[in-house]
Amino acid sequence: MNALYLAETTVGKPALNIGIFLVFVLITLVIVFRVSRTNRTASDYYAAGRAFTGTQNGVAISGDYLSAASFLGIAGAISTVGYDGFLYSIGFLVAWLVALLLVAELLRNTGKFTMGDVLSFRMRQRPVRAAAAVSTLVVSFFYLLAQMAGAGGLISLLLGVENDKTTFFNGQSLVIAIVGILMIVYVLVGGMKGTTWVQIIKATLLLVGAAVMTVWVLGKFGFNLSAVLGQAVEHSPKNGEKILGPGLQYGKTATSKIDFVSLGLALVLGTAGLPHILMRFYTVPSAKEARRSVVWAIWLIGIFYLFTLVLGYGAGALVGPDTISKAPGGANSAAPLLAFELGGEILLGLISAVAFATILAVVAGLTITASASFAHDVYANVLKKHIGTEPDAEVKVARRTALVIGVVAIVGGILANGQNIAFLVALAFAVAASANLPTILYSLFWKRFNTTGALYSIYGGLISSVVLIIFSPAVSGSSSAMLSKVDFHFFPLQNPGLVSIPLSFILGIVGTYVGTKDPDGSSRYAEMEVRSLTGAGSERSDRPAVQH
Repeated sequence: MNALYLAETTVGKPALNIGIFLVFVLITLVIVFRVSRTNRTASDYYAAGRAFTGTQNGVAISGDYLSAASFLGIAGAISTVGYDGFLYSIGFLVAWLVALLLVAELLRNTGKFTMGDVLSFRMRQRPVRAAAAVSTLVVSFFYLLAQMAGAGGLISLLLGVENDKTTFFNGQSLVIAIVGILMIVYVLVGGMKGTTWVQIIKATLLLVGAAVMTVWVLGKFGFNLSAVLGQAVEHSPKNGEKILGPGLQYGKTATSKIDFVSLGLALVLGTAGLPHILMRFYTVPSAKEARRSVVWAIWLIGIFYLFTLVLGYGAGALVGPDTISKAPGGANSAAPLLAFELGGEILLGLISAVAFATILAVVAGLTITASASFAHDVYANVLKKHIGTEPDAEVKVARRTALVIGVVAIVGGILANGQNIAFLVALAFAVAASANLPTILYSLFWKRFNTTGALYSIYGGLISSVVLIIFSPAVSGSSSAMLSKVDFHFFPLQNPGLVSIPLSFILGIVGTYVGTKDPDGSSRYAEMEVRSLTGAGSERSDRPAVQH
């Protein structure tokens, strides 16, 4: 079977693979068009009319969170570097405890549509909303890169379309463009309601597909996980038993060990700062349902990451890390190759359709979050100062913004094509943890915190993380870098979290003591504290504020 993968550029029947995916697209488009008929207000478009239950929203959150990085990237990382790849799963899951304990309910009670509602609640509204919108757009862009790269890698395996890096626009680029166009259609037509239903369907398919493959893999080894691990070791002659222990990827040098600490910090703290995850808490009618959403999400996400352990080592055992690395799409092809090994063309087609559904659902969620932030925070509250702004006009701006974001995501995805998806998502987590989380925590829990502190924290964390990423080995200076033919890096770590996250916390403190107190800051903090803890008045959170 390994020879088949190496001899051919495609796996399975391309027509069948694409046909199954088109069936999913048609079904979800019908659902999106149906639910779009009830989109009458800004609340309908941004927050789905707050009509989803905690259970429904929990499933949707898991659909939003379990991206191509979780399904393709982590399985691929485990299949090639073993234990170190599973660290992504651990980091992503532990991060939800931070989100549950610190931000989920409090954000739902304090805000209305976006993260900017919370951060500007007791600050000068215009500068803080502008900063929150910029941060949201940048984080969403980095996350979109990963999903688009996943689309390119998957199609290279299924259709044998090579990633020709000598030209900007090639076969894989066309596929990435098609994914971007579909994403735009979902968002423009369905809004948050349509996007949520796509995520619910996708999460169900992903969990069922991963469960079937997990049971299938274990069944081949008499439901003995040790046997799976043993054969994975045998099929990894270069690394042997090293794939079962830590250090294969992050333990070779002192720099790689520090890089692992930086990665772990970004993963654990990043979720609580991801705008597209935070926005999901506004789609439920109460704080109780917000808590229930997170509980459901933790269970579903936790179960799925246990599946990735079996899928990753199962791919290593049945397909082999060398074959996976040499296949079109590289490590990101591990899950589809495992599906082909287990169930042939039919299972490959189904799993590939699920992978495409995963990408589409996540990019739709990211796009609506970024467009809503621009329309609600920048257009309505910064440019128009919320004076004479009709909800319909705000939604029109959000839809136009979605078009622009789609184009930018397509171009960025083409540039990032070929990178490990889990790694790209880790960069987005680092930016989110640096720019957003310190400001959110200070806003919710520190009475002395003011507008200057918020701006220092957001912009300081955002600029430092992005600059360090640009000048890191992830972008230039290595064979696996985005720009492999040039070298302008000076920052030694792949992930900037170890530097940028503490720096953002420090800048928030410095800015607070450098700046002056906000007018009515103490009274607004008292109101925010009561509202965040009790939910009292949360439906009136879109307040007129100091417009400095």
